[in-house]
Amino acid sequence: MPILDDKVISEVKKQLAPMTKPVTLKFFSQDFECLYCKETHQLLEELLTTNPLLKLETYKFESDEAAVKEFGIEQIPAIAVVGEEDYGIRFYGIPSGYEFTSLLNAILMVSTGIAKLLPETKAWLDNLKEDIHLKVLVTPTCPYCPPAVMLAQRLAMYSKRVKAEMIEVSEFPHLAQKYAVQGVPRTVINEKDFLEGSAPEKMLLEKLQSVIRG
Repeated sequence: MPILDDKVISEVKKQLAPMTKPVTLKFFSQDFECLYCKETHQLLEELLTTNPLLKLETYKFESDEAAVKEFGIEQIPAIAVVGEEDYGIRFYGIPSGYEFTSLLNAILMVSTGIAKLLPETKAWLDNLKEDIHLKVLVTPTCPYCPPAVMLAQRLAMYSKRVKAEMIEVSEFPHLAQKYAVQGVPRTVINEKDFLEGSAPEKMLLEKLQSVIRG
């Protein structure tokens, strides 16, 4: 049974129509102990039908060690959204519900090369001397989560020093416990600080500046 019905497929085709360059979805899974690997694979296969510039590559987490290492994959299911280069954009867990929007946005952004950010954010990123790793913890039913995910991904798209991950915490309860998640979205910054809620860009920038200075 299809995950995306005809109406959704038609809408996705419209949303991805502005794509200009190929995007490869590198999908990592395994055949055991992976709650939504099968469904995530099916979702991506159906997504391929919406635009000829989309490509799918599949890897086994337990055996494709070189690819796992190259793309820094830590858990599965995982999707690396890669264009002319790898911008460090990752999805951990099935990008369903509201997070399907985040996946479409990432695909379009990587394809067009356009990451809309404030001038002051770009200026700060241009002079960044340290790496930033953002983990945005979400659930599929959270309407406030996609803006936080997409903002982190825009930073990663713009700067090679930034990596942005969406993590669907209900699939990874050990991470929910590790990061003391009581509400989503929660953005983990370099494993040492947090930002709660869907913060505006200026607030995230101020937080990042504080973390880097600290």
